Amino acid sequence: MPSGQQARAQASAITPGRRSPEAEPAPADKVRALFGGHRLSPAQRRIAQYITDHLTEAAFLSITDLADRVGVSQPSVTRFATSLGFAGYPALREALQPIALSAVAGAPATGEEIRRNELQAAVDAEIANLESLRRVFADTEQVLDIGRELARSVPLTVLGLRISVSLAEYFAYAAKRIHPDVRLVSRGGSVAYDALLQSREAGGTWVLAFAMPRHANETLGAMRAARSTGLRVALITDQALGPLVEEADAAFTAPTGSRLVFDSYAAPGVLSAAILQAMADADPERTQLRLEKYEQAAEQHAFFLED
Repeated sequence: MPSGQQARAQASAITPGRRSPEAEPAPADKVRALFGGHRLSPAQRRIAQYITDHLTEAAFLSITDLADRVGVSQPSVTRFATSLGFAGYPALREALQPIALSAVAGAPATGEEIRRNELQAAVDAEIANLESLRRVFADTEQVLDIGRELARSVPLTVLGLRISVSLAEYFAYAAKRIHPDVRLVSRGGSVAYDALLQSREAGGTWVLAFAMPRHANETLGAMRAARSTGLRVALITDQALGPLVEEADAAFTAPTGSRLVFDSYAAPGVLSAAILQAMADADPERTQLRLEKYEQAAEQHAFFLED
């Protein structure tokens, strides 16, 4: 009997050649079809381009807001709609909204769940994960609060073991640009305990831990060790309940994509970037100074290719 991951590998195998000529057009193609074949003025082309580039937002804007975003007059928006054969802007917006909703949901505008292939289904699942995170971000206070706490913790320890190492490394790499002392812990056992104890003795107050599935017992042990030293623990994980969450002083849930043989981390990545932003906002002067020093060093040593 195959293991759980073996079963996922079999179920998510990429099957080529499944697209048929009758496949539902992509939302962007539907929008372009609405605008195609019409002679548009320069201002109208700007409106069309804005709607195409910002479909999920533009389809729900009032005529005033759309005109402001594009930088044209409201009559220009009305003339644009009528030039496409609509009675006015409300009729155009009514036609755009189901297309926009299909783009968000990853499904055709009819609401039928038609998947072209396994890779697109995986992307659809990640879009749903990001939509879930977007709803969480409706209240920014928790993220801002933890950003202030992490910014004040010197040193700041970032913990990630096994599969979670990559997320922890990303966060630590970026945090070092805006924080004076960031310490990455990517090994468990006594190595983790020693690093956590040293962080606490050096004046640190917080640990940011990443725990993605499959959740390692070592992570739980390291979190308990951190708290035993007097450190507080902020946790980024995919589950709202469980022993990991119970050990955390603050927990943030970001679902992972599980449609392919290995998980994907769009939502945890965005959540990590949001906490980094909150840390930067907590001490903007320090952030600006450190970023300027980093840019100067990068220019001096030519770390990057020229744009």
